Amino acid sequence: MPHDEPNGLTDWRSRPGRRLAGAVVRASGSSVDPGARTAAPYAVLLITALVGLIAATGLTLASAQIYDNVTDHNGLAGFDRPVLDQMIAWRTPVRNSWVSHFTDLGGTRIMPVIALVAAVLIAWWWRRWTPILLTVIAAGGSLVMTVVGKNVVDRARPAHSLAVPPYESSPSFPSGHSLNAWVVAGLVAYLVACRVGTNLVRIATAVVALSFAVAVGLSRVYLGHHWLTDVLVAWTIGTAWLIVVITGHRLALTVVRSRVRPDAGSLEGV
Repeated sequence: MPHDEPNGLTDWRSRPGRRLAGAVVRASGSSVDPGARTAAPYAVLLITALVGLIAATGLTLASAQIYDNVTDHNGLAGFDRPVLDQMIAWRTPVRNSWVSHFTDLGGTRIMPVIALVAAVLIAWWWRRWTPILLTVIAAGGSLVMTVVGKNVVDRARPAHSLAVPPYESSPSFPSGHSLNAWVVAGLVAYLVACRVGTNLVRIATAVVALSFAVAVGLSRVYLGHHWLTDVLVAWTIGTAWLIVVITGHRLALTVVRSRVRPDAGSLEGV
């Protein structure tokens, strides 16, 4: 991860951010082994991702508990059936066909291809391997949270009588399509924003990424393959996971900067 600071990502403006960055820089600079110091940015990124993945997975399970607490229809889960009923009312054969094709973009067959192609193209643009590494971490964490959430919660999907075929048999919570699309689209938007020089392009990229991710999530409800809360939780934990990955990248860049500018290691929280 050579020194290449895009758009001031190593400028920590909040006091907690400066404290965290300063502590990480000092800890990573404690070794006298040149090899260890070279590997430090990668270690920072991976350790941040690991700790964040544990926290995000815990958030997934906590979200399941919250769902259990509102199944009496006095809370958020009370919207599940009314929203699905409205989606059913909007269905037509033509819409069903289009939405079924679109939702496949977030599936396990197509989304990995989209993520890989995007990562390779951005890596070529950056002239760095970093986008590929970040994509592998982000997508891998998303997959872990999906598998853990489904296996632990084991929530039933809407009945086949309420869904559009082909039907799915895996547990419903959280929505893997929604989570993966949210994480991949969000990371791509972040990586593009790191390199473009105008706010207009950054905003446009974010809007496109957000629109795609939201559309994938809503398509799951429209088709009756998921409840609304499956999608909302996927977006929530996906956002938390993106924050972790981006923070890890920024911390790694800060460590790299400290090698080039020794005074960068004196970050303080005051």
